[in-house]
Amino acid sequence: MKKYLSLIIIIGLISCEKESKSTTTKIIKNEKALKLDTLYSELYQKSSFNGNILVAEKGNIIFEKSYGLRNEDTKEKLNKNSIFELASVSKQFTAMGIVLLQKEGKLSYDDEINKYVPELKDYSGITIKNLLNHTGGLPDYMKLAKLNWNKLNIATNDDILKVFEKVKPKILFEPNDKWDYSNTGYMVLATIIERVSNKSFENYLKEKIFKPLQMTNTFVYRRRFQPKKIKNYAQGYIYSDSLKRKILPDELGKDFYVVYLDGILGDGMVNSNLQDLLKWDRALYGNNLINDEDRKVIFSSYKTKNNTETDYGFGWMIDSTKTYGKIVSHSGGWAGYISYMERDLDNDKTIIILQNNSTSNTKIPIKNTRRILYSQNVEKPIVLDTKILKLYAGKYLNEKKKEKEIIFLNDKLYVPMSPDFKLELIPVSKNKFIVDGFSPEVTYTFILNKKGEVDKYIIQQESQKINKEAKRIQ
Repeated sequence: MKKYLSLIIIIGLISCEKESKSTTTKIIKNEKALKLDTLYSELYQKSSFNGNILVAEKGNIIFEKSYGLRNEDTKEKLNKNSIFELASVSKQFTAMGIVLLQKEGKLSYDDEINKYVPELKDYSGITIKNLLNHTGGLPDYMKLAKLNWNKLNIATNDDILKVFEKVKPKILFEPNDKWDYSNTGYMVLATIIERVSNKSFENYLKEKIFKPLQMTNTFVYRRRFQPKKIKNYAQGYIYSDSLKRKILPDELGKDFYVVYLDGILGDGMVNSNLQDLLKWDRALYGNNLINDEDRKVIFSSYKTKNNTETDYGFGWMIDSTKTYGKIVSHSGGWAGYISYMERDLDNDKTIIILQNNSTSNTKIPIKNTRRILYSQNVEKPIVLDTKILKLYAGKYLNEKKKEKEIIFLNDKLYVPMSPDFKLELIPVSKNKFIVDGFSPEVTYTFILNKKGEVDKYIIQQESQKINKEAKRIQ
């Protein structure tokens, strides 16, 4: 879902001959494409992948393919032009909207947000930059809406801001004290874009980004709040344990959070397809939209007050690796959609993954996709006995005294992120697991006592210097 996953064809797009990157795209058939097809075909056969994948090197497509259906009722198949909701991959477009307003001199990254959003006057000291890199500390609007919103109605940004003004939930931390992924921040950024530009969020992005870059299949769309018919649209499905089949989230009723929060913009709701996202990728290398100074602020990791790297720029996760160089990426999950976009900046490689199934079987094979792209051997996961996996399942209490859970389902371990989305734990040893589809890599290591009972787990993310533990309680 949008909250947790922070976790992705240009033809004559840039006419200027001085641009340093390729202005045309061609498809190259090679061994990498065969290996990628094998990887994704196997996942599709296991019902672990249903969607579209594009992989490119220096703008040239080396692999592009669709797997599965875009509509379960009509049995219409996906194709490379199918349009998906991007979930949190939308955040990079919201961030770019702010960057462009800053370039126009209409706002400053250092402006406090209550200058534009008086509903948040009680939250002083939070700047636009804090929202861009998730260091603002604003409370989660989803939790706020769950407790304070009439779920028979679909909420909009303005509605949620009025709830903030009325309820005044406490700030999570002082601005820039720490990094905490925030959908609220990007919801507020979309509102700032609308109020500063005097245009709707949709029209501003269309005028300043989508139309100039010829992204003809990219738009802001809230299918429940403002429904309309869209050609070649991929429906997003989740799995119902009670019905034993894939369903649209709408079947769970109006009080299901993806339904009553469908009017919220900024942290999601941009829709696109593979070709348009590759156009976007190529444009980010050129100078028609932004310059080198803009690229530096967008793709740099920001630090908190105690000098801790956030590994987050403006709408992008930042990962500097020894093997692959600097990687910027973002993932997203919402209402049956799972998306991922990666740009390997030092080597000009691109990975775009769009899925329209979000089930307990769904996988996001980022690591092996990248390994194939760099001509490395694919890693095969270790298969552990179900008795071992069941041993690790249970409830844990973290350092903040918050209860966490590891669940065992269909002979696998998962970390539940929302009612309809779980992240699988992939074993790399008998007691160590990596979180599937999360970049930079996150590991869970389970520690046993002398009796062979699980005492705790340690969660680590080396790039952010995260090393925390949670004690087993049940």
